Amino acid sequence: MPRLQGVDIPTDRPTAVSLTYLYGVGPKTARELCLKAGVDPVARARELTEDEVARLAALLDKDYTVEGQLRRQVTQNISRLRDIACYRGIRHRRGLPVRGQRTKTNARTRKGPKKTVAGKKGVKDLR
Repeated sequence: MPRLQGVDIPTDRPTAVSLTYLYGVGPKTARELCLKAGVDPVARARELTEDEVARLAALLDKDYTVEGQLRRQVTQNISRLRDIACYRGIRHRRGLPVRGQRTKTNARTRKGPKKTVAGKKGVKDLR
């Protein structure tokens, strides 16, 4: 199983599809990588030679921001928004939708499962 940027890419898929398992690499970037490295994008990832894997790794290190570096940049941007207390930062802090999605529906896609809030007591039974 080839390993790039600390991630095992699947061997049973075409190389261009396997590269999309890296954070920050989409279909277009994966095809560009294959062309620049001289790798057949349709060939299975298990058919890659050590030399081809090394060329892909070198290209990723040199020309692209992926995996750990990209995750750190995204985290820094979110923490910056939280620190300056702008609208988006407040939404991140509260765990609410950031980009204008509605919150009045039953959808829990962004909000996740219901979180209990400390300090709120339920209505007592008055029998």
